[in-house]
Amino acid sequence: MDIEFLPILLALLCAFLFALAVQFQHIGLSEVNARNGTAISIATAAIAYWLAAPFFLNPAHFLNPAVFIFALVGIFRPSLSANLAVSGTHYLGPTLSSTLSSTSPLFAAALGVWWLGERFTWQIAGGTFGIIFAIIILATGKRRLKSNWPLWALALPVGAAAIRSLAHVLSKFGMEDIADPYFAGLVGFSVSAVITQLAVKFRPQKTPVSWRRTGPYWFALAGLLMSGAVVSLNTALMQGQITTVVPIVAASPIFSMLLSIFIFKREPVSLRLVAALFMVVPSVVFIALSR
Repeated sequence: MDIEFLPILLALLCAFLFALAVQFQHIGLSEVNARNGTAISIATAAIAYWLAAPFFLNPAHFLNPAVFIFALVGIFRPSLSANLAVSGTHYLGPTLSSTLSSTSPLFAAALGVWWLGERFTWQIAGGTFGIIFAIIILATGKRRLKSNWPLWALALPVGAAAIRSLAHVLSKFGMEDIADPYFAGLVGFSVSAVITQLAVKFRPQKTPVSWRRTGPYWFALAGLLMSGAVVSLNTALMQGQITTVVPIVAASPIFSMLLSIFIFKREPVSLRLVAALFMVVPSVVFIALSR
């Protein structure tokens, strides 16, 4: 395998794992609310990283100042970005919120070029916009736009997209000193797990989680997938460019739609999906050939 294409393949794997995790969370939502479910997923991912510590952890990394960069990423993603995304869906509805959230690759491209000095070629630009438009096609085909929302609410999904992009850049920046995708995920998820657990514990209106039902276990399984997805993502970021990896990871909704149709049988095949696929496939090829 050409080592130059490895980040592309890892980004595709990450997008698929995130999409499958979303499907499992969707199943779990029938018995667990979103906040508790998210806390379970993040905590499970953190536990998975620590269980793997005897095999992968290098304790000397904790003495490197770059560990604070990964901790900062844990504050941003997924704890803060997830809450902004949930709030955006609440005020704007799923269609407009998911459409605005698809701007993440644009923020990533800007940060990658400005901060890391990456090259933004015409192939990357074409592929990035192709993937964004494909996501918009899927999003606008699901439901009608929610009306009567406050203007400031537009900042919620856009803020979530910007924070995710910033987290990607910080992760890549930190891995220049600690070239360990596993360690970056370990620190980030551990910090996020602490934050989300405290948020659930001190929330005024608490909703208990019943482990006698299957819902929490679906969220736990999603957390395991998320842990693998972030290792793939960090490895892709370490070996590739922000401008090529993030747009492909952003194609996760396409995989989610395909899983909904062919595996979970929740949705029928639609012209919108076909159109989106015809946009995403050449877009990924464009990005891969940008080298």
